[in-house]
Amino acid sequence: MIFENTGLVGLKSDLHYLDESATKAGFIRWQWEYYRATYDSKIEDEQSGDEYFLRVNTRAVEGKLEKPDTVLSIEAVYLGRATFPHGLEYESPVPKPVLDVAAKRILELKQLLEA
Repeated sequence: MIFENTGLVGLKSDLHYLDESATKAGFIRWQWEYYRATYDSKIEDEQSGDEYFLRVNTRAVEGKLEKPDTVLSIEAVYLGRATFPHGLEYESPVPKPVLDVAAKRILELKQLLEA
């Protein structure tokens, strides 16, 4: 599930501040390479036990990721259900409690990055 109109897409931040803000909002920088980083936030559905990951994709627009002053731009925000043994599935319906948590974390990250 791709989130539209989050206000995050296009926001820019240096790597150090984005890492710090993402951590405060419940995300970790999970995958990264020299020009791209993905921030994930795990959300568990208490009813079914399923795990979902809210993912924020970024791309370096100035510098490379090994430097804290590298500027990243957010490209996409999406949510997927974890599948065994590893992977995310994006087509199945998402329970409302999971969507509510995702919306809260998106808003928190947006507020931190706009501060």
